[in-house]
Amino acid sequence: MKQKKLTTRIIAGKYKNKTINLPDLETTRSSKSILKESFFNVLQYDIIDTIFIEAFGGSGSIGLEALSRGASEAYFCELDKKSYQILKSNCNNIDPQSCTVLLANTFEKLPTVIESLKNRKQDIIVYIDPPFDFRDGMDDIYEKTYSLVKNFTNNNISLVVFEHMTTLELPQTLGRFKKFKYKKFGKSSLTYYQ
Repeated sequence: MKQKKLTTRIIAGKYKNKTINLPDLETTRSSKSILKESFFNVLQYDIIDTIFIEAFGGSGSIGLEALSRGASEAYFCELDKKSYQILKSNCNNIDPQSCTVLLANTFEKLPTVIESLKNRKQDIIVYIDPPFDFRDGMDDIYEKTYSLVKNFTNNNISLVVFEHMTTLELPQTLGRFKKFKYKKFGKSSLTYYQ
């Protein structure tokens, strides 16, 4: 029996209802629609003309939603080759001119991307959704993401958001970023830093 393709849709904006293909659930976990809706309700008009970075790209559903709602460009880092192919295809189908898709380790590549955007006038929003399941080499993934954020020096980073397991309490501060909002959605939560 042929396996059904997993998909989601863009919720709102200029690409509303466009289909996003999802990697299989063994590879990645898609952000819940209710969580995505809440995140973009918080951002509202603050998303317009920003540079949006999705640190662990997966299907690209958050970054593509950001473009649909007015972000000027989106950057995606994805390490898994299968997920990268799906992510690349989703970006090509929705807004290839505004997407930069990198097949790379987030911890190695993201600092370079952030540094390259230092002198840009637009604000940068960084969305970090590390894998929840601790696969090989992933057991210290949250500590590594905290270090990553602590080392951000750009003045144009306006927001850093973590999607994480609800059971995990994130630090009050990460470098110059302070926690200002937290919202729970069952097993997943969002923690916001400015």
